[in-house]
Amino acid sequence: MAPPLAEREFERILLIKPSSLGDVTHALPILEGLRKRYPNAHIAWMLGTGFVDLIEGHPALDEIIPFDRKRFGRLGRSAAVNVEFLRYVSSLRRKRFDLAIDLQGLFRSGFFAWVTRAPVRIGPGESREAAWVFYTHRFHAETMESHAVDRLWSVAEMLGFGDEPRSFHLPISPDDRAAARRLLVDGGVNPDEDYAVVFPGARWETKVCPAERFTTAIDHMHEAHHLPVVLAGGRDEEEVCRSVQHACRRHPLNLAGKTTLRQVVALIEGARLVVVNDSGPMHLAGVLGRPLVAVLGPTNPVRTGPYRQPEAVVRLDLPCSPCYLKRLDRCGHGHACMADLDAERILAAIDKNLGHAREA
Repeated sequence: MAPPLAEREFERILLIKPSSLGDVTHALPILEGLRKRYPNAHIAWMLGTGFVDLIEGHPALDEIIPFDRKRFGRLGRSAAVNVEFLRYVSSLRRKRFDLAIDLQGLFRSGFFAWVTRAPVRIGPGESREAAWVFYTHRFHAETMESHAVDRLWSVAEMLGFGDEPRSFHLPISPDDRAAARRLLVDGGVNPDEDYAVVFPGARWETKVCPAERFTTAIDHMHEAHHLPVVLAGGRDEEEVCRSVQHACRRHPLNLAGKTTLRQVVALIEGARLVVVNDSGPMHLAGVLGRPLVAVLGPTNPVRTGPYRQPEAVVRLDLPCSPCYLKRLDRCGHGHACMADLDAERILAAIDKNLGHAREA
């Protein structure tokens, strides 16, 4: 009979958590715990191509295996993609992993764990899309009404490093920080003085608070707190950032679409305050320990809000929330969780954060 997993040693480990930005951030403690538990192991991470920049060079990581979801999304419709996919699967097998850990819990991620032929394949017992059929072992969260970081930590308990602290390391270099400083200086913001970063976008349209709330918040930070504000976001959020920028009485610096992920981390790291929807930058700010105002609507802050910062959340307690709907046309309540959330709640949270910062 094989010994318990906590007593076994592994030499080649694959971590599968391709996306999203928040999910990748939540998985960082598992990576760091694996390195402490298996100091001599080769540890690889299957990661979406858009997030490679975030963790490349992480001291706990030996290899990143990029996964091009957009490219492989054409599987079955392109002969070239079919061939690439078969090569990708073959390369996973050749790496001879003896432990594969699927933290995503979807059919696709479970399938990739299976094709490695690793003798131990761990995945969530609460996986979706029947991914559990690909695992040799399943981890179970003590309760689903806990934060994603703590639910994933059940893997640590299974592998024997559950007593380690949950730590988050983002490998940001001096060059990344210098590049972020140049962007601030070129935009007229002194990086050595206080500034706020505002992220008015989000991946789900239901997570986006009306733009005028952010306009009001930025005007308030400028006028009541004399705090320079920087708008940030990805290329797909340039329009909403531009709209907010032009609606403000004093135009903030707009860096949307002009930064790498690492530069975004550096901007957040140096900020006095971060104001954000439920999005990847919210999780980055949370693990960096920055003062934070997070506006949430259709999701549960206990499960996916900023980690261990419940006081950072601004939301309406409505019977229909959380609903986890991604599209506005499926909401039968007029997007009340965001539409009815008045700016005063956000301003009060901003004042509270800046007040605490002054006292500190």
